[in-house]
Amino acid sequence: MKKNIFLLIFLPFLFFQSAFSQTEKEEKGPPSTEAEFEQQYQERIRKEVLNGVYIPKNLEDAMLELDKRVSTEARLKFKALPEDSVCIIMHNRLGQWMILNWGFYGGSRFSHYLRSAGVTFPDDMADFLILAYHRRQNAKPIGIKELATEFRERRKKEYQAEMKKGKVIHEEVRKRN
Repeated sequence: MKKNIFLLIFLPFLFFQSAFSQTEKEEKGPPSTEAEFEQQYQERIRKEVLNGVYIPKNLEDAMLELDKRVSTEARLKFKALPEDSVCIIMHNRLGQWMILNWGFYGGSRFSHYLRSAGVTFPDDMADFLILAYHRRQNAKPIGIKELATEFRERRKKEYQAEMKKGKVIHEEVRKRN
């Protein structure tokens, strides 16, 4: 009896562990050098599937993939959200799902596509997609170039503001021969 209970409790865990270790074999683990990161990045941006999840190749493909994954009821609720707050509301839900599953940090063919459009920060990529999907659901023009420029400029302004607030802790001047 105790063996049966033991098997009932731990058999699913063992199955899950086995399946998880299969997907881990696809990934080599975190890179320890810049060269390793670049090599893994170049491999990842060529893959159609990462960790069992289909990676869109471009914005239109991402919109179609979201249409498949988002229920009709959820899509109607999403569509009803105001555009000026849709990113704030959906970032920690849909946005985080996209960041993690579509490989925005480690690189993927879709994150590479977004980087080439000028959207380079993973959180910006997610918000860019949320806003683009919202506009599409509301039959508004997405304006990919304008939207990408807006995100790029916003990130640049935030960076410049941070640099102005920063303080120099210590400054050294080396004497040259």
